[in-house]
Amino acid sequence: MQETAVPSAPPTPPVSLAALLSRDDLGLRQITGPPAGEVTIHGAHTSEMSDPYPYLLGGELLLTAGVHIPEAAGRPGSFDFDGYVARIVAAGGAALGFGVAPVHDTVPAGLVAACEQHGLPLVEVPPRTTFSGVARAVWQLMARARLSELRRITEAQQGLAAAASRPDPVPSVLRRLAGRLEGRAVLYGPEGAEIAAAGREPGDEVRRALAELARFVTGHPSSTATDTVAGTRLAAYALGPGRGFVLGVAAPHRESGDHTIASVAAVLLSLLTGEHRSGTGAARSSALVRLLLGARREEVAPLLGGGEGDGAVTRWYVVHARPDTGAPDAVSASALGAALGSPLVDAADDVVRVLVPAPPQAEGGGGVRPEGDGSVRPEAGAAAPRKPPAGSGPAGSGPAAQPGWTLGVSAPVTPAEWPAADAQAARALARARATRSALVRHAERPGFADLVPPGEAEAHARALLAPIGGVPALAETLRAWLSLHGSWDRTAVALSVHRNTVRQRIARCAALLGADLDDPDVRMELWFALRHLRG
Repeated sequence: MQETAVPSAPPTPPVSLAALLSRDDLGLRQITGPPAGEVTIHGAHTSEMSDPYPYLLGGELLLTAGVHIPEAAGRPGSFDFDGYVARIVAAGGAALGFGVAPVHDTVPAGLVAACEQHGLPLVEVPPRTTFSGVARAVWQLMARARLSELRRITEAQQGLAAAASRPDPVPSVLRRLAGRLEGRAVLYGPEGAEIAAAGREPGDEVRRALAELARFVTGHPSSTATDTVAGTRLAAYALGPGRGFVLGVAAPHRESGDHTIASVAAVLLSLLTGEHRSGTGAARSSALVRLLLGARREEVAPLLGGGEGDGAVTRWYVVHARPDTGAPDAVSASALGAALGSPLVDAADDVVRVLVPAPPQAEGGGGVRPEGDGSVRPEAGAAAPRKPPAGSGPAGSGPAAQPGWTLGVSAPVTPAEWPAADAQAARALARARATRSALVRHAERPGFADLVPPGEAEAHARALLAPIGGVPALAETLRAWLSLHGSWDRTAVALSVHRNTVRQRIARCAALLGADLDDPDVRMELWFALRHLRG
């Protein structure tokens, strides 16, 4: 259905003329025209021009004192009221306000007749009310309407986001959208067929028109299109370029915030259908099922992809992260994963774990030393205030520091070594928190320990540490204390215990081991043993 083309109104929520007339401080009175509740105003404009058409955008309450109207206008033919009102209507004016002072004592009868003939609301402005006061009242009402509209949009966004997180996200989003717009919401597939729908079923004419509008946006550069059929407002939104999915909306009326609400739904559905289209969600689900059914990690890793559409990733980083303030939630954890370039995020307790594909340049690293936690490289972050880490090595590839987070990063590993890398990242995070560094990486480099066969090193470690082997907390505390160069405070922070608890445990270790922990040679030997102690 074609609509008359008029100058477009400003993109602000309109206000009802009835709301303006209800202001007792203004004392406005409607003389003629349609009911005030059916008239909406987008602004107020004052003009004493005999032809105000060039100065109107559409939707205004035009205010005039009749300066351009001769005092003898009451006589027939003295002023073309019909032409004057016709030009206001043609410009899209919403209503005409006439001030009865100081030029005219009453509203000219010819103006009343012309407004009645053209259906233009005519409002009398009393002498005590200034035009600036009327304009200010209009803008105040528009500001309130804008605030109300923003609240409505915010509530709708929250509801749509909650619907997208349900087990049936697509039908849930469509149901929530249809309820908000009091109409019909339809998801069309690449072939134009209805995949899912919610809301009141429209008539055949509207249903066919909406499907045709959906086909239109898939074949044209424009991503949105609107139409009106049988008094129903139609809109179609293409869900991403070239994918073929379209959101169709049919509603009996359209308010200023409806387009924004429908656009939010379109974005959510675009993400949901994007996963369906690319298969990434199905691939990750398949990887999980295969792991639960006993498949090896290296067998399912290719299903996880590399974040760039590259399934040839052979090495991965494990990242442990804690927020600098508060506890992590699902939203902040997902944002961290996005910043690191991976959707593989686990937000459990107070630590977020992220599995990040290693870039090609990082895939040439050596194997994993799962028992080693001493070779770590702190890296200064952007967040302040934080002390620059001592002994920083050359910057390596891999995940970077993130504002507001403390990170521990493992060495790049193969899928078979993920558990070892998880332990590396946990120890790196503990050291990062103790040294107040934004990021600490686990670093691999050759050392004297590599000269001892692993089996012999482990046997020696078990024999040396046997007196404290039955108390895991003692071995853990000794490991942290030695890695932090005997600092009571830093060890307490890393283990989340009181410094006196650290002192008591270290004293207990010294007694059970019968060793002088102030001796650097003893510390070196114990550190060697702790690095090679498995299980």
